[in-house]
Amino acid sequence: MDNTRSFHQVLLNTLIANVTTGFLWFALTFWVYLETRSVLATAIIGGAYMLLTAVMGVPFGTWVDRWRKKQVMVVATMVSATAYALALVWFLLVPTSQILVIGGPQFWVFLALVLVGAVVESARNITLSTCVTLLVPEPRRAKVNGLVGMVSGLGFAVTSVFSGLSVGQLGMGWTLAIAVALTWLALAHVATLKIPEPEIVHAEGAPRAVDFKGAFRAITAVPGLVGLVLFATFNNLLGGVFMALLDPYGLTLVSVEAWGLLWGVLSMGFLIGAGLVASKGLGAKPLRALLLANLAMWTICVGFTARESIWLLAAGILAYMALIPVAEAAEQTVLQKVVPYATQGRVFGLAQAVEVAAAPVSAFLVGPIAEFWLIPWAASDAGRASLSWLLGEGETRGIALVFTMSGVLGVLLTLGAFLTRSYRLLTAEYSVPVDAPDPVDEPAAAVDPADSPDPA
Repeated sequence: MDNTRSFHQVLLNTLIANVTTGFLWFALTFWVYLETRSVLATAIIGGAYMLLTAVMGVPFGTWVDRWRKKQVMVVATMVSATAYALALVWFLLVPTSQILVIGGPQFWVFLALVLVGAVVESARNITLSTCVTLLVPEPRRAKVNGLVGMVSGLGFAVTSVFSGLSVGQLGMGWTLAIAVALTWLALAHVATLKIPEPEIVHAEGAPRAVDFKGAFRAITAVPGLVGLVLFATFNNLLGGVFMALLDPYGLTLVSVEAWGLLWGVLSMGFLIGAGLVASKGLGAKPLRALLLANLAMWTICVGFTARESIWLLAAGILAYMALIPVAEAAEQTVLQKVVPYATQGRVFGLAQAVEVAAAPVSAFLVGPIAEFWLIPWAASDAGRASLSWLLGEGETRGIALVFTMSGVLGVLLTLGAFLTRSYRLLTAEYSVPVDAPDPVDEPAAAVDPADSPDPA
């Protein structure tokens, strides 16, 4: 059954929620760095977010498998709305100077409230991935995943522009107030959605509340899928470098307003890449498309900070952004076909947990290494003499060196992935025709009402 129209409504609501989360998260990172000028602070913020997202991957994935999809969206949005409202209250009650004491109790309370609202958003993203399988026929999923990428890109463009403007012109208090209002708007909209899911599909009965064993079993049941998850893990390990250092690098070159506006323009690359996937698809071998996209992304990373130039940086980010939706749509398309619908929530959750857990490791490592070693060394006479031939002159050469080293490692990793047995097995598994009915039409096992409450 084709329920694409229903999916479009789900996608619209996800856009509202993602815009709000992205808007506040960008703003928080900008605000803390501008007030403290600490790379370590941005690493802590980004690393804490990724760590919690990883920890909650399997619990959220199991939640998605146990509950109706609309219920997950309603509860997740309600939690975000409450957390952001409490963060606003805390910001108004506690002096800003105390909140900005990195590592102090006021800082951790404020960060925790924003984190709770942002992290629970990942449950909605897992739900969206399973809704593609639920509501869209298999032949159209690659293009629909491209559409999901376009929506993500549009949200990224909006949030990056308005986060910089909001922090620069309105301040963090008004930024929090805007986020609270938008989240409650998303909650009001999601309450009106209708997702045709008459029964919860449990092939082997309802999973446990946190089903690590079932998630691991579902991943290992697909030949080559473990290799895909491991590749994404190492890829995200390097990606943590971007999380820790890209904003400090850009904010050294331009003002926060200009940096936010620049991200808004450059995120058009995201829309371009996603638009191509939405119109052309990914071809017969989406896994190959995934690796080629990653190879190009890491090649860009090698050189886009080779000189301290906002134009070179912008060109590299634009191309990088165009490749992100290709890689993400390819991974989603492979998983949606080779993993049974009944276990997709747990698989997406475990994959998210394993992959995302890598980024905070590198963020927490790279932040202190860059701040206390590479940046001071690059600013010294010996460092300038050693790096000038490769990375030119400028105060950001230490950060640029980290980007270049990460890019080289990423290129080597991706080339190696093409040669693995997992790549061959998973490519062959994806090529097997699927003659199963749509998930919404499949018979479902009996479910205890306590495990599957009525739709909201």
